Amino acid sequence: MAEKRRLAERELAKLRKRGQSIAPVTIEGRTIAKTFWGKSWCINLERYSDYASRVPRGRTYVRNGSVLDLKIARGEVAAMVAGSSLYKVRIAIAPVKATCWKAICRDCGGAIDSLVELLQGRLAKGIMDRVCREGDGLFPSPKEIKLFCSCPDGADMCKHVAAALYGVGARLDERPELLFVLRGVDEKELLASAGQDLVRTKAVPDTAKLLDDGDVAALFGLEMAESTAFDAHASPAPKRPRGSGTSRGNEGPVVTNVSAAKKSKPSPAARKKSGRKASSASTVKGGARRGS
Repeated sequence: MAEKRRLAERELAKLRKRGQSIAPVTIEGRTIAKTFWGKSWCINLERYSDYASRVPRGRTYVRNGSVLDLKIARGEVAAMVAGSSLYKVRIAIAPVKATCWKAICRDCGGAIDSLVELLQGRLAKGIMDRVCREGDGLFPSPKEIKLFCSCPDGADMCKHVAAALYGVGARLDERPELLFVLRGVDEKELLASAGQDLVRTKAVPDTAKLLDDGDVAALFGLEMAESTAFDAHASPAPKRPRGSGTSRGNEGPVVTNVSAAKKSKPSPAARKKSGRKASSASTVKGGARRGS
């Protein structure tokens, strides 16, 4: 192990001397992953029988710093792992199926309201179990993973590939959002799904919350009039002041309400009849003058 560590350090120094941008995986102690997402990634790898005999071979490599460079992008992990030589590793991971992702968003809808809590794995256990569920969760199954390594080992999963896979778990400790990048989904959609399936209907006001005229009057300190007519017992209209230009003897009756005003006003038929009488009187009077 010590010899492999020294070899890894020499190769790492060569890469840096060339000015190559590298991101080595550094493990402190024997624990590869410490956070929720890192541990969940490693558990997912170990739960499949396809990897049971091959994955453990990479633990020693990743612990001794043999993963000199590891980059995570959409659908791909690219790494350089030091062994007897420096080998290039490529891991292709299929994106999450649209139906699977929609199901995750739907099942978690309304329960995730904080990206911080999501990325730190601090949400309710039921939610995190759903996201990590085997088969239809966010983690890939063996059939969704394709492995490539430049080493001469003919196995589908060599120790260099296994080291790179464990390196992904260690990297998710630092940047858990890379899991969503790797699977080709946007973690913000988990928040956007809250209330997505609710049926939106036009709100009908609650009659218990409506104010009647009396409440409105009390609220604004107003005296509310009836909607059709004034009260028949309303106070009479104020009298005209003296000296207003009309003699008191000529003042007409004071109208106290609208109903009284309607009664005092002659109807059209009465006005017409009155007009005919006045016309007849004028004719008779004119004829008398001419006769005289």
